[in-house]
Amino acid sequence: MISVVLLGAGNVATHLYKAFLNSETVSVTQWYNRTRASISSYANAVDITDSLDELKTADIYIMAVSDDSIAQLSSDLPFTNRLVVHTSGSVAMHDLNKKNKIGVFYPLQTFTKDADIDFTEVPICIEVYEKENLQLLKDLAKAVGCKPHKITTEQRQTLHLAAVFVNNFTNQLYRIGHEICETKNIEFEILHPLIEETAKKIQQMSPFMAQTGPAKRNDKKTIKRQLKLIEKEEHETIYKMLTSSIKKTHNVSTFKPRKDKAKTN
Repeated sequence: MISVVLLGAGNVATHLYKAFLNSETVSVTQWYNRTRASISSYANAVDITDSLDELKTADIYIMAVSDDSIAQLSSDLPFTNRLVVHTSGSVAMHDLNKKNKIGVFYPLQTFTKDADIDFTEVPICIEVYEKENLQLLKDLAKAVGCKPHKITTEQRQTLHLAAVFVNNFTNQLYRIGHEICETKNIEFEILHPLIEETAKKIQQMSPFMAQTGPAKRNDKKTIKRQLKLIEKEEHETIYKMLTSSIKKTHNVSTFKPRKDKAKTN
């Protein structure tokens, strides 16, 4: 049985707690958060605390806190020579205080508290300072059905950057598409099958091969019509930028943006 102390009460911590709860080989010994009220609803299921001095002994201490809090929290821990890991995609492992054994246990997924997560589909990126701790973190990942990946800090930070593009930026484009639909009283749900098919397609071929649309085929008339439909300058800027990027990727002639309207004095 692998004993774990969770530190933090955000989306990642909450989902990890639920995953560990369903594992037969992981025991959550304690759950810490500086604001006890944030985890009070779990008090009947796990020992909770808001005091670092009350932390119990465990095999692994998982810091699922904001990136800006990781270094300070690791310094504030009142013990030494125990395995402490963070769950961030962008913070270097060496930002952890070396009075303890250090590592990273990064679940590469988007987490929302009210959305269920199938951890068998979540890759766990693992990094350790002492090689002796690698197997323990691999076992922890496998205990919740995840596939562990041993990577370097640079690889993890690069993955996090790529994740921002494919998740955060893509979701912002969904939001813009939703807004555009709303302006004409169109149900955004009509686009759901397209979104799902696009996500499915890039699991079968490269994103390069999967690209379609007016920019890829250099459909100048469609691009011109769509630019006229766009009502917000911000959306027009994004449309032009992404159109140019697609054309450059697929060696299509350089995109010439619409001329600015004549200024009046």
